[in-house]
Amino acid sequence: MGLGLFIIMIAVGAILTFATDWELATVDLDLVGLILMGVGLLGTAVYSSVLRRRRMVVPPVAPTVTDDGRRDRL
Repeated sequence: MGLGLFIIMIAVGAILTFATDWELATVDLDLVGLILMGVGLLGTAVYSSVLRRRRMVVPPVAPTVTDDGRRDRL
């Protein structure tokens, strides 16, 4: 699941909760919308924390110089 999916879940949940007036006998669409928004917010928070851990900055390693004993003579 990517970040885009969580943002889409938030948007669909907001549309179901605030922008529709459909009524179904078996399903409360307001509750479904709130659940989708909650899962989307939670998923976005978890995804961003995992992404923050994945992008740790590692300092560059200094190059090592080795002397193998040979000398170039002209």
